[in-house]
Amino acid sequence: MMMNERMTLKTINRSIALAVFTLLFVSTTATAQQKREVYEFAGEIPVYVDSIQASLTYPMAWRNQPAGTSLADWRSAARRLVFSLMGPEPPRAQGWDAEVLAEEQREGYKAVRMAFNLSRWYRVKAYVLIPDHAEGQRLPAVNLLHDHGAHLYIGKEKMIRPFADAQEVLDDARAWADQLYEGQFLGDYLAQHGYVVFSIDAPLWGERGRKEGVDRQKYDLIAGNMMMLGRNLCAQMHFDDLRSTEFLAQLPYVDASRVGCAGCSMGGYRAWMLAALSDYVKAGAAICWMVTTEAQLTTRYGRKENGGFANCIPLLRNYMDYPDVASLAAPKPMLFVSGSQDKLFPVPGVRQAYDVMQGVWGKGGALVTEILDQPHECNRQNQQAILDFLNRHL
Repeated sequence: MMMNERMTLKTINRSIALAVFTLLFVSTTATAQQKREVYEFAGEIPVYVDSIQASLTYPMAWRNQPAGTSLADWRSAARRLVFSLMGPEPPRAQGWDAEVLAEEQREGYKAVRMAFNLSRWYRVKAYVLIPDHAEGQRLPAVNLLHDHGAHLYIGKEKMIRPFADAQEVLDDARAWADQLYEGQFLGDYLAQHGYVVFSIDAPLWGERGRKEGVDRQKYDLIAGNMMMLGRNLCAQMHFDDLRSTEFLAQLPYVDASRVGCAGCSMGGYRAWMLAALSDYVKAGAAICWMVTTEAQLTTRYGRKENGGFANCIPLLRNYMDYPDVASLAAPKPMLFVSGSQDKLFPVPGVRQAYDVMQGVWGKGGALVTEILDQPHECNRQNQQAILDFLNRHL
């Protein structure tokens, strides 16, 4: 065998050996994580989480305000604090420049797909459902906020049945409705009962997702990059909800004095945040999202917070807990429903949060809090409760 042939075989053998080693190393590290005997974090929280919890005294909570403080003064000051922690608002466009893209007649109402400028940086698409009797009238309206579900392919389509011309999206939306909403689209249900219904995608969901496609693992990386740019992705979601509600209120067939909001899971979180921060919202309903930080971020219940940056405004916990922020909606009518079988929110923490909010609204006020025998979902019973509650107050 010639020298160059031996060298070629030797090179090939080395390449094969390297490939085998790489394959074995990757497969080994993929199945068995490298661990150190000394560590500082367990799961997704620090081992000293209880010490952090003990340091959270929530000085801006209503229950910690000096005697004589009025509810109005507290709401005003606490709102300013929340907005300051949310950071800069995306710059406004010169106008909405709303455009109707398509229409579809449904039973008792019309579905409209439209686009408008939500900021100077981005233009978004929305679904609007308009009851047939809306012509010449101004009707009550509801901004529906979609859930998280670690399912980012659809957003607004979780709330409102998408158009028939998008079969893949329609199939996905129907499957999601079966899973979380007992086979019924909340938006279409409310439209059938006389409400103008509106919904947009949150950042990273639906038509506001990644060019490369859905990848839940990229969500926190993108949120981190947004923070490097001086922006908070969760705050942007809230700013979008605020501004889209403003857009909804000025539609010619909407009665701006009768605008509500509702949502389940992350949508429930968005709903009470929106009600707390927007004067356009007159009543709201939040399904399966309320708890205290003490119960949610602990090893006590064997659970953890999975929302990540979807419900994270940096530093806010140093001033107010979740129910404290939700209480900024007082004295507006608000409905909160949680599930005793909900694996995401420990029931003791839900009860504690409800007690905090009842302390702000007062007994016999316009706050309804319920814990029902159900898992993490917005079933037909919940949707009926939302409709009944909105009917009473809008």
